[in-house]
Amino acid sequence: MFMNNFSFYNPTKIVFGRGAVSQLGGLLEPYGKRVLLVYGGGSIKRNGLYDQVMEQLKGIGAEVYELPGVEPNPRLSSVRRGIGICREHGVQFILGVGGGSVIDAAKAIAAGVPYEGDVWDFYEKKARVREALPLGAVLTLAATGTEMNGNTVVTNWETREKRGMGSIHIYPKFSILDPVWTFTVPADQTANGIVDMMAHVFEQYFSLTTDTPLQERLCESILKTVVENGELAIREPENYAVRANLMLCGTYALNGGMISVGVKQDWASHEIEHAISAIYDIAHGAGLSIVFPNWMKYVYRSRIDRFVQFAVRVWDIDPAGKSDEEVALAGIRATRDFFTRIGAPATLGEVGIGREHLDAMAEHAVRFGPIGNFRKLEKDDVKAILEMAL
Repeated sequence: MFMNNFSFYNPTKIVFGRGAVSQLGGLLEPYGKRVLLVYGGGSIKRNGLYDQVMEQLKGIGAEVYELPGVEPNPRLSSVRRGIGICREHGVQFILGVGGGSVIDAAKAIAAGVPYEGDVWDFYEKKARVREALPLGAVLTLAATGTEMNGNTVVTNWETREKRGMGSIHIYPKFSILDPVWTFTVPADQTANGIVDMMAHVFEQYFSLTTDTPLQERLCESILKTVVENGELAIREPENYAVRANLMLCGTYALNGGMISVGVKQDWASHEIEHAISAIYDIAHGAGLSIVFPNWMKYVYRSRIDRFVQFAVRVWDIDPAGKSDEEVALAGIRATRDFFTRIGAPATLGEVGIGREHLDAMAEHAVRFGPIGNFRKLEKDDVKAILEMAL
């Protein structure tokens, strides 16, 4: 399976570096003066970012409405509340200040405001986004890549469903990335972000598409850079160079597919994790830390040469005197060991999850049919992976 035909387009402007928030007013002003400010639990008020953002908005005479308290797995109820505020006040621009959950919520609100139906229709694949309010982002967590893509994941807590959708219409117009605002991110959230960005690369790297050396090396370079900087970020949270490297890795890992153009991607592990966190509301990165090494052990024989390459190029496993099987498994062990060293969980039991809902989670993961492309997974396959993760 050779490289597929593709088109690639990314309309998001990235403004990166120390003090970049000072450019917010000028970036936002062309889109209007009535702004919905979306943020999470209040860390941006404690670290001073909120004040800097408000100063920038005040400088352009913006009329600011606020949606605070967006959850770590953003909930449909918060999105609907934001849509209501926008409609009531004629909001012209949505600004998400925070991590992936906040920006995902901002995207969902942007899509929902002009739509006559319920925004959940987009996540149930009953409708497609045709238009959206413009939005921008000020990123405070290196993790999801949502700052430079058109994807959004939302949880319907009433039905215990976590679903994603994507559209070119909800790419941010701009995203501001200042690594300084990640200095105060707690160690567990830093670790979850590291796992998340590596998982995004895994979903694109483990593919049956052949003869894609550039894409493979782009993926491998991001993975190696994350590995080189990840543990340092835990030990030295205010190391600017380390935080900057991780922040850029997170953006490049999932920015509309630049590192995997023409490659058939997988995404089964994300579907499995969504099924877990829809019921248990655990951190996305923590769920991926549990799922991905077990997915790897379940599927590696589908294309063992890719796992051998991964072990040798990313983890520097010496293949001399070893079988392909031994090298592949060594790479999988190295992945698990790295996640453990940065403090990410290895089993469902570590996050308080037992056997109770395994069937429901497996069913949810395949609700639209088999998942993945590296190896197609049915319900029984998903349940087997979940059982490996107990």
